[in-house]
Amino acid sequence: MKQITRGKVYICNNSIDMGFLIKFIFITIIVLWIIRLLVRLIFPAVIRNAFGNMQQQAQQQQQQQRSRRPEGTISIDFMPKKEKRKGNADNLGEFVDYEEVK
Repeated sequence: MKQITRGKVYICNNSIDMGFLIKFIFITIIVLWIIRLLVRLIFPAVIRNAFGNMQQQAQQQQQQQRSRRPEGTISIDFMPKKEKRKGNADNLGEFVDYEEVK
């Protein structure tokens, strides 16, 4: 390849540039292949470990719930206060007759 700059002719050495480019592409492909291989080996192990930890926590929670109270018992955590009604049904208001409209 010839480049002309201010009347002078320079010849570029393309073999050095092509060698660097080929080396770069080759190294990039190898690095990406190694990363892919590591992800295939490491990622499933990490996922298995995370699911194993979650499963152990769930089992521990179940055991704690079972040990607290025997099976078949009922426990009430919250019971609202009962309102006391003052007076009897006669003093609650007046009765209004109604007619059905057809």
